Amino acid sequence: MSDPYETTEQHLERLLRRALNSFDLPDSTVDRLGCALAHSSSLHSSHHSSVLHRETYRHTYLLPDGSALTLWELVHSGGRDITAPRRHELYDDEGDAHVAAVRLAGSFSDAPAFGDESPHGDLEILTVLMSAPPVPLPRMYAPDNSADHARRVLRRAENSDRPGEETARLLRAAFAHHITQIFGRQCRVDGRDAGFTLYEHAFLLLDGSETCLWVVEHTATPDGRHMCEVYGDEHAARQAMESRTRIC
Repeated sequence: MSDPYETTEQHLERLLRRALNSFDLPDSTVDRLGCALAHSSSLHSSHHSSVLHRETYRHTYLLPDGSALTLWELVHSGGRDITAPRRHELYDDEGDAHVAAVRLAGSFSDAPAFGDESPHGDLEILTVLMSAPPVPLPRMYAPDNSADHARRVLRRAENSDRPGEETARLLRAAFAHHITQIFGRQCRVDGRDAGFTLYEHAFLLLDGSETCLWVVEHTATPDGRHMCEVYGDEHAARQAMESRTRIC
């Protein structure tokens, strides 16, 4: 489904090119996605029967202002004919994607559940969250208001143990930065769908040294809302993801 060496720009272009309904996406959404810095893709739900193969993928993009934008991709084909072409549809709203999935199934009564209802064991979730990351690609630093980017990342942090004033002061000397997606996972937490994404924001300072912020984006909150947490090292970020799998 994904190529680890594919850039975010190439990934978006591929999605838009193959989607049958890409022209239905609002121009404002496409314009915002054109500036995306990084992306994460995961299988959100699937349904396979003798008459229908249907998968729904969640593609989340990190934008320059630190916000996230999600596209929902519906991929489907006839069930019996394995040579039937796979059709792709894109939606910028989860509800619209759900309606499209219902349309394929024929009615709400026989529509496949929109989301994987099978529970994941705690051990499996924690093992994935704490697993060693793949070898990252070399950092390609880009000078782009990096000090301001660091300020906005720290401002978005909602965790009480986020990096403090000393780190903020250090990052005022940042003149280039590089963002790497380290981890992305959609799973079940306390009976609800939850997504976890871990990003490394690496900064190059004026004295030639490097420092990093580790950003955890997740929806493992009581009301399912999106939450951003920022940590000063990777271990603390992964420990935070582990603890979130145990919070109702």
